[in-house]
Amino acid sequence: MAGFDFNLLAQGGPMMWVLAVLAVLGVMLFIERTLYLHRGHIRAKAFVDGIKNILAKRRLVEAMTVCEETPGPVAVVVKAALLHADDSAEAMRFHVQEAAVIELPALERRLGSIAAIAQVAPLVGLLGTILGMITTFAAFAQGGDYARPSMLAAGIWQALLATAGSLMLAIPAHLAYHFLSGRVRAIVRDIEWSGNEIMKYLLTEYRGVPPVADLPEPTEEVAKP
Repeated sequence: MAGFDFNLLAQGGPMMWVLAVLAVLGVMLFIERTLYLHRGHIRAKAFVDGIKNILAKRRLVEAMTVCEETPGPVAVVVKAALLHADDSAEAMRFHVQEAAVIELPALERRLGSIAAIAQVAPLVGLLGTILGMITTFAAFAQGGDYARPSMLAAGIWQALLATAGSLMLAIPAHLAYHFLSGRVRAIVRDIEWSGNEIMKYLLTEYRGVPPVADLPEPTEEVAKP
């Protein structure tokens, strides 16, 4: 089976080797990005609830330690809010947004390379197809009116293999890109929700400022002297 595959690469012309290199590169990028995003995609609601339970006991340092030991951008954003728990709302929001902006490029890293492979593969296949047709017409020119089918088969075979190989690479590459982009969007939504949720908790419950509706009403008037 392995010999048959290598024969197909050889019969498909030089562009088949280019497609093979792109395929290996695409698989490596997809595996690396899948593992990275899987590691960074945690259960945001359970994590934030756990941090709230720790903060309810006034253990701010322990909460930051949990954030440091938890992988992923959600923990980084929550830690940024905890580091500025005593700041104003504007200052806390600024540092949380800054932490999120720093994490976003790491999530989207190498996705552009996978998209480029998906877009370039059909062009490489088209070039291989054209080279195959050039080989076919060269055989026509050499054989004249008596060109044999065996002389033409090599060029046509090369053109068909290049076209098929490019599509077999481009279709999975497009699917891989959209799959990874969906994972990134899910993590970004978790980052936004976690940042807003932890800031709301720090600015209200953690600081011990009860809402106005919960303030006790006076039950008796102060006696005048």
